Amino acid sequence: MDTALNLAKSISSPVYEYEYSICTLVTRKVEYEEMLDSFLLKGFDEKSCEYLFIDNSSSCSFEAYKGLNQFLQQAKGKYIILCHQDIIIHDHDRNHLSERISEIEKKDPNWAILANAGGVNFKWIATNLTQGSGNIIKEKRLPLRTKTVDENFMIVKNSANLALSHNLSGFHLYGPDLCLIADVLGFNAYVIDFNIIHKSNGNPDASFYRLRKEFIKKYNYAFRSRFMTTTITRYYISGNWFTAWFCNLQPIKFLVRQYYKAFKPKKLYVLDIKQDA
Repeated sequence: MDTALNLAKSISSPVYEYEYSICTLVTRKVEYEEMLDSFLLKGFDEKSCEYLFIDNSSSCSFEAYKGLNQFLQQAKGKYIILCHQDIIIHDHDRNHLSERISEIEKKDPNWAILANAGGVNFKWIATNLTQGSGNIIKEKRLPLRTKTVDENFMIVKNSANLALSHNLSGFHLYGPDLCLIADVLGFNAYVIDFNIIHKSNGNPDASFYRLRKEFIKKYNYAFRSRFMTTTITRYYISGNWFTAWFCNLQPIKFLVRQYYKAFKPKKLYVLDIKQDA
């Protein structure tokens, strides 16, 4: 028995090698170098921070969903900053950011994502950044809990173990995707007071609207109402309280079971694996 126990390893809470991992998809290296210089100037030193990038300057090695998943899997920082190459850390510095994180952590330890812009609800958008033109957009009431975040600058808590959708791809809407994943896992997102320069005002081109359609289709299916079966119980889940109550009544569940018995036999779910000759 002692020999067997010696083979096993006890684990504890993770210890991160860095405080921050700054991760960027790069298409223009000169612009990326300008971004790096601004981080270093504002206190994000190379000893306590790691800088990771994916080189898309010659060809597209990774689109955003797969590329950022690589960052989320490989980053060794306690906080993972996913940001565009066309930002400049300008008004605020590392100490200011650390203070904002500490404030959120004390009030809501279940946070997973922080950003400088996002959609608070179906009516309100919160923005706290400086545009490339020099126009400053300043949200007065911060921090604000938000439903989505803008992708130009996102801070992800590494211990939240987030990932982006496997069945979406492209360079748009990965901020909202990450927020939805976090929400399902029980985490919250906030817009905070960390003003930076973002040179671009966004680019809702044809690829954006194509991905928007795919995004809606994916989550309409992912959040569909459904009957669930485990080894010891059966139940129905729905976002509508009446439907959830009605479909969890025993007679309704009995009728649904008979439907599956008659029209959905187990053979329909068998994965057909062909054996090599």
